[in-house]
Amino acid sequence: MSAGKTKIQIARRQLGLDDETYREILKRTVGAESSKDLTPRQVGRVLAELERLGFQPTPATRGRSKPKAADSRAPLVGKIEAFLAEAGRPWSYADAMALRMFKVERVEWCDTDQLRRLVAALSYDAQRHGRPTK
Repeated sequence: MSAGKTKIQIARRQLGLDDETYREILKRTVGAESSKDLTPRQVGRVLAELERLGFQPTPATRGRSKPKAADSRAPLVGKIEAFLAEAGRPWSYADAMALRMFKVERVEWCDTDQLRRLVAALSYDAQRHGRPTK
């Protein structure tokens, strides 16, 4: 089961939804009767609806923890963390950027140059959206 589908089940338990109510929500939001075959986009729509109904994701269900970086790269990872926090984005966002920019799946696997370029991209994004860049 994917992480998104697991989150749906966590939300279902947290909200105390019975099977019938849960299936009605699935049918209403994405036209499905089970979360088994949902696409990632459909999973997002269902999670948004469950949050609207009162689901409170805990930090453990919002993404992964801060990556462990070597001492030499810790300041760059700290800058990335600050940009993500300012934008309200999880570490998975930075991982997706690393994958798209460098074909590296996780931030902690990036070399120093790649981390610098990631910081620059996040700085540019912050400027575009009117957030502080320093």
